[in-house]
Amino acid sequence: MATKSAQVLNALDLLADQHKQVDSLFAQLEAGEGDGATFLQLADALAAHATIEEKIFYPRVTTNQTSKLLHESVEEHLAIKRVLADMLTMDPASEEFEAKLSVLKEEVSHHAHEEEEAKLFPILRTSMSVDELAGIGNELLAMFEELMKGSPRLLVPKETRESAPLPA
Repeated sequence: MATKSAQVLNALDLLADQHKQVDSLFAQLEAGEGDGATFLQLADALAAHATIEEKIFYPRVTTNQTSKLLHESVEEHLAIKRVLADMLTMDPASEEFEAKLSVLKEEVSHHAHEEEEAKLFPILRTSMSVDELAGIGNELLAMFEELMKGSPRLLVPKETRESAPLPA
């Protein structure tokens, strides 16, 4: 039987790991090592990541202290989804696609590293217990894995009209 510490999945670590995986996919695409399939992998990862944050993570970590950051985060997700939706209709070999990829990378990097990891996660590390973060982490992982069984990128165009709602 595994020890309890081996079973603990911290939501913040899970999300940060997903940020690193997305960074790696961007690097592959920018270095010319990726192809259309790599972009679709990136699009699916971004779509699934945004979904688990909007449906599970953000609602569970909303407090007076985090509310402003989370409202900004859902607006950033909306901007990312709009660029991603455009890119899903483009030829990956076009100059326009490369330009959009650069914009997408900048938006994702700002959101993931400057907003979530630098501002939101430190607040949550001090305000939430290990057990709370573990419970959320397990829920996030389960939903992410379920979403990745399909093609979550296909949902993105429908999600570009307005940002996801947060609890009041």
